Amino acid sequence: PGQDRAWYASAETVPGPTTEKLQVYAKKYNMVIIVPIYEKEQAGVFYNTAAVIDADGSYLGKYRKNHIPHTTGFWEKFFFKPGNLGYPVFQTKYAKVGVYICYDRHFPDGARILGLNGAEIVYNPSATVAGLSEYLWKLEQPAHAAANGYFMGCINRVGEEKPWNLGKFYGQSYFVDPRGQIFAEASRDDDELLVAEFDLDLIDEVRSTWQFYRDRRPETYGKLTEL
Repeated sequence: PGQDRAWYASAETVPGPTTEKLQVYAKKYNMVIIVPIYEKEQAGVFYNTAAVIDADGSYLGKYRKNHIPHTTGFWEKFFFKPGNLGYPVFQTKYAKVGVYICYDRHFPDGARILGLNGAEIVYNPSATVAGLSEYLWKLEQPAHAAANGYFMGCINRVGEEKPWNLGKFYGQSYFVDPRGQIFAEASRDDDELLVAEFDLDLIDEVRSTWQFYRDRRPETYGKLTEL
């Protein structure tokens, strides 16, 4: 939408009016909901945020997007500060859930921390148009899932955003298992509800075979934070 201050008015507190409305539906349908929201913490301080609501309707907390891009059509540094809540994992009724948001997926470091923090399922809500990143869409996140031994729910919108000429959003939302195998996928063009069952026992099976957590050498990774 360009660098237009008018959009600041669409931000809201988290928790706030949107989470309160969706808490009712989470409880009614006994479902966990991940809610992307444009968050206003205080005057002039905004974040790209996703709230997590448990199946009993309780608000569990939020994740703030850590990696903020700034490129044509996606002037996110104009609208958001980088997240300051780390990489939290939420104990829901069904699983331990972590969240990554859109551009975050290009960074394996946070994906690893989510695994170290105990995530069993990581959701990545995205709004990404066709281009170079489409090739990466089914490359990076299956790699995160396999490297860290968890499931991922990879969500991307479809269609176009009028009146702006951003390009076509390529959809193809999917679920991927701890082996890095996609086991359910939505279409490129249509609004769809993707439903699949997750066998969480597969996490223990995979991690007992691929001992990536055991064989890590964090004492050798100092350069990751020095450079």
